[in-house]
Amino acid sequence: MNRGKIFFVLLKTAIFTAVVPFTVGWWLPTRIHRASDVSANAPSGGFAPQVLSYFLLLLGAAVYLWCAWDFSVKGLGTPAPIDAPKNLVVNGLYRYVRNPMYLGVFCIVASRALYFWSLPVLFYFVVAATGAMLFVHFYEEPHLRKIFGEQYVDYRRSVPGWPPRFSAIRTDR
Repeated sequence: MNRGKIFFVLLKTAIFTAVVPFTVGWWLPTRIHRASDVSANAPSGGFAPQVLSYFLLLLGAAVYLWCAWDFSVKGLGTPAPIDAPKNLVVNGLYRYVRNPMYLGVFCIVASRALYFWSLPVLFYFVVAATGAMLFVHFYEEPHLRKIFGEQYVDYRRSVPGWPPRFSAIRTDR
């Protein structure tokens, strides 16, 4: 694939990222908190939750961006279900867990709940995570089995869906 095509895929990934993960991970939790609390502009959980919130924010953003890069450059597609990767991505963080991109966004939402010390944002986290897990189970996994066949079935057997494993699968086979 030439550089122009990869650039175009990266551009589409950037647009998707600005719309969906940013909205789900950052914008909506902030709006939910502000709608539920008059003093919404100031963090209120204390020093330790604030530090943890920044750590989760940076971790979540790094995980998401790494995976989005792999989807674009190695998978030749985007995180958007309507423009999914053409190649099954089984390297990078995908050697440890099948859904690291979702986990990255979950970290960002959790960072907002901690930053604001907000029960409504925590409730939103539970609802968003449940929705994502149901989407993966009922749409993404059957779709990946249909598209990639035995390659995906083998990958699914080797790598857990949600809790990351601490040792990576070998991808050099």
